[in-house]
Amino acid sequence: MRNYIMPGEHVTITAASAIMSGQPVLIGDLFGVAQGDAEIGEEVVIVRRGIFELPKAGAQAWTVGAKIYWDAGNGVCSATAASNKLIGVAVAGATNPSAVGRVLLDGTIR
Repeated sequence: MRNYIMPGEHVTITAASAIMSGQPVLIGDLFGVAQGDAEIGEEVVIVRRGIFELPKAGAQAWTVGAKIYWDAGNGVCSATAASNKLIGVAVAGATNPSAVGRVLLDGTIR
């Protein structure tokens, strides 16, 4: 195939703001976790598939398999849909309170 470019699990984007390695990144409907640091205007690779330990809404308890959403306004993952973006599912339980949770990103654009 002459038109194949790459698998798409790692995507290079231009940083709209300063980004730190491991930081969740949402651009439109594209969500991933930064593989490295980048300043505004620099390119950075975001990883769209895999299990990541991500910041979560502290006052929530998660169960395995629960849908997880990105709350861009608060910069955390949440089990609440509201106006948040679906990013994956919890792969481990998380207690209330706790600051992080394990999320499976499957690379699907939702």
